[in-house]
Amino acid sequence: MGVVPLEKPKYKRVLLKISGEALAGDASRGLDFNVIGQVCDVVKRCVDLGVQVGVVVGGGNFWRGVKDGGGAMERVRADHMGMLATCINALAVADVLEQKGAEVRVQTAIAMQAMAEPYIRSKAIRHLEKGRVVIFGCGTGNPFFSTDTAAVLRAAEIDADVILLAKNIDGVYSADPKLDPTAKKYDAISYDDVLAQHLKVMDSTATSLSMDNKIPVLLFALKDPENIIRAVMGETIGTIVG
Repeated sequence: MGVVPLEKPKYKRVLLKISGEALAGDASRGLDFNVIGQVCDVVKRCVDLGVQVGVVVGGGNFWRGVKDGGGAMERVRADHMGMLATCINALAVADVLEQKGAEVRVQTAIAMQAMAEPYIRSKAIRHLEKGRVVIFGCGTGNPFFSTDTAAVLRAAEIDADVILLAKNIDGVYSADPKLDPTAKKYDAISYDDVLAQHLKVMDSTATSLSMDNKIPVLLFALKDPENIIRAVMGETIGTIVG
């Protein structure tokens, strides 16, 4: 018999967005399997608590379309390379999760039959209901859209209760805290304020999409992977945008 948790998770179905840079750890490029292992440990604990977890991974630890290809190559092709980078990360996270005893399915927005399922909404929901972690690769499958936008889109499609935005910053600030020591951290903020103040939570497309679909976004630091389970249990961490 498993241990019965004393507390109930606040959310039943979550969409966890992990930036590619976070998976690289301090190296900022490539994969840090120590970091990935810690993240997967926590994701597995969430699943064991009965939480359904979808994951969208970025690709910035290998390639950032507009940033790395900017000026040097055509934008659409640069973005396609970024989509492939997200698939490398999706497969890496899937492998580590499986090593830890979780059931996982990788679905990609661009067909890659040899290594992943194509993204099919009804199949993704079925996997989640069966307790499998579903990792969504290739962003939205379209150039000019970030993986943050993909996270909001998938969250809306699978009817997630919340988007957990695990970044390398611990919340939303009134200004860049690295540049402005007087920057104030918000515990909660509205989408309207985020857009009006041009705060860098997500890009504006992702922010408006989550606002239109009324999906709350909880932004927190992935530096301590335990924050994922704290967020799922409803503890006050990071910043909630809603």
